[in-house]
Amino acid sequence: METPLRTVRTNIVQSIRAFRVQDLQEAAQALGHHFLYANLANAQSKQDVLDLIAQQFMLAVNVGKNFDALYDCMTDPLHKSGPQPGFIAVLEHIPANAKFDKEAREQLLDIFRDASDYWGDRKIPFRCFYSFL
Repeated sequence: METPLRTVRTNIVQSIRAFRVQDLQEAAQALGHHFLYANLANAQSKQDVLDLIAQQFMLAVNVGKNFDALYDCMTDPLHKSGPQPGFIAVLEHIPANAKFDKEAREQLLDIFRDASDYWGDRKIPFRCFYSFL
């Protein structure tokens, strides 16, 4: 099967660039991976970003508290729930404004980099694609 991810490492966080969300969703389906999508275009603050990710990824409510809680929800509880096939996550339109500045954006992406490393250590593919607003 031809997949748009054939040239993308299995554990990576990268700009969405040439990929379309629909293609990534179809690739996740073809690979049997979880597809996690969050459109953050309406977020203004860190709290907005966390709330939207929790809501759109269908994660536990406590994920909206801070970045550590987001990391926790995306790693250990999922690992303990049973074998995981892999993940393709998309964070579309990450805000770039005074309330969600460059440092906040990097902290958010670091959470996904850390989650990618966590799953990579367990030999589970975890790819995250993002775009800025």
